[in-house]
Amino acid sequence: MQQNKLMIRMAIYCFVFVATAMGAMLYYSANKIIVVADVAQDDAVQSTDRNVPVAVVEDKNRISIDRSNNNTSYFCIPLPESVRVEEVTIENHYMDRELWISIEPKEMSGLNKFYENNSVYGNSASVLEGHFDVERQRICLRFELTDVYEYHSIFEDNTLYVEFMAPKEVYDKIIVIDPAYGSDDTGVSIEGISAKDITLEVAKALKTKLDETDVKVYYTRMDDSNPDAESRVKLAAATKADMLIRIEVAGAESSKEYGTEAVYNSRFFIPGFGSIELADLLEHEVVTAISGKANGLLEAGEDDTVICDATVPAAAIKVGYLTNSQEAILLQREDYIQRIAEGIYQAIIKAYEE
Repeated sequence: MQQNKLMIRMAIYCFVFVATAMGAMLYYSANKIIVVADVAQDDAVQSTDRNVPVAVVEDKNRISIDRSNNNTSYFCIPLPESVRVEEVTIENHYMDRELWISIEPKEMSGLNKFYENNSVYGNSASVLEGHFDVERQRICLRFELTDVYEYHSIFEDNTLYVEFMAPKEVYDKIIVIDPAYGSDDTGVSIEGISAKDITLEVAKALKTKLDETDVKVYYTRMDDSNPDAESRVKLAAATKADMLIRIEVAGAESSKEYGTEAVYNSRFFIPGFGSIELADLLEHEVVTAISGKANGLLEAGEDDTVICDATVPAAAIKVGYLTNSQEAILLQREDYIQRIAEGIYQAIIKAYEE
């Protein structure tokens, strides 16, 4: 008798489990809502293939935007029926204020004609214009945006739905990290060692640490590009960043000069935690991390355009003198770069505790 009751109970459990699983499968099948893979600019630039800029060929590659069909909060991008969600990646190129939709389908035939005949639609208030082009096994849709945005996206019925949001709507803590120099602007350069490479290595080491926190970080560059000063400043303003930290390398006529110093924006003042407090914290934490020499705080001069023009608390940390032979050796060591990054990281964490 007891065994029969146990068998009946097990049968009921099995039925409930199967019914629940089938219900979930049917719901999923009916809704077909899938979150699309997305890549931030600071991750995209590390790709050897995906980040290759797509040259727009003539105006015929312009994507038509139907601005009359806007009865939704989403910006709607139709996709060819043959495209699967795993073949779509969204790239947020925030420094360029562009959103890239990369499609890498198994079959490219006819895809280049799709956007000649199909418009995007919906809430396009954040979109200025769009273009597409095809290269090798990829079609890339590039949308020029009105500002820096974050977004949510879903894939349903072969349409990509994108909802744009201001960064502060998504993140409580936002900072901008600005590795100085880039491209033809090498910064201080001694015997083939360039400041632009050192600042970039520090930023990459710092990114690894900050990726494990709840702080949203925007990077002005993570490759050998050289955004102009205005673009670097605008990123901090557009994201309403809590602070802007610029990473620099010092140089001097005398090879005897060495140490760490921080530059602050004396023009921008807010009560409590401002630029001078940020500079002081950066210098203290970096000097502690590298067991180095503190040279003190410097008021930004006319040449310190990014720091002077910033409208958020901003400071530059000069991590050493490349013109000093001993510091030049240290600045090429991976463990030393890690220690510098640890110092900046600790300064950021403590800044949010202020």
